[in-house]
Amino acid sequence: MSMWKRSRSRRPGAAVVGALTLALATTACGTGGTDTPDQGPAASTSAATGEGKGGTPGEDEATVPDAGRTLATIRGSNGFEFIVHSAVRDEGGFLTVNGTVRNQSGGREGVPLAWNGQEAQVKARGRSLAGVTLVDKTEKKRYYVLRDTDGYPLTTTGVGHMDNGESVAVFAQFPAPPATTTEVDILVPEMPVATIELS
Repeated sequence: MSMWKRSRSRRPGAAVVGALTLALATTACGTGGTDTPDQGPAASTSAATGEGKGGTPGEDEATVPDAGRTLATIRGSNGFEFIVHSAVRDEGGFLTVNGTVRNQSGGREGVPLAWNGQEAQVKARGRSLAGVTLVDKTEKKRYYVLRDTDGYPLTTTGVGHMDNGESVAVFAQFPAPPATTTEVDILVPEMPVATIELS
């Protein structure tokens, strides 16, 4: 833009050439995003609606799953699909489950309230996936979504309604099962149980 200002001339011919050059440059810059291919569920998240992001720092990175792998696809009777992409331990003793929720109902639907869980403190924080649990059948233990010091669940929050075909990237953090546990059952309220592999 500074070059345009410096080269501005009072001659009509120079002004026309400069305006034409600027218009072509603007057009060339504006077409970069229209030809990009669909990037799958992770790209069609709730960027347009502002929903589906957690409320604590660092969650933006955790909400982007590796959609190239699928550990389980859980289909509910309400038309929602819960796709698990990964269940990864970290050095801090946590297990992060990443996935995608997709509405295949044929219309705009509300995410089941049962996904919030039953705890009053968590319910007071709004929509979340705090009701999702993991079960280690070998150790006979159930794992719940972790909470921060203010009672907010360490999971995707704010997902209320979804249009047909809409996908939202989701995550939930749990205490990590023992290293000897290689798989757990994931229980999403109002959906069938599925077994997922841990890494």
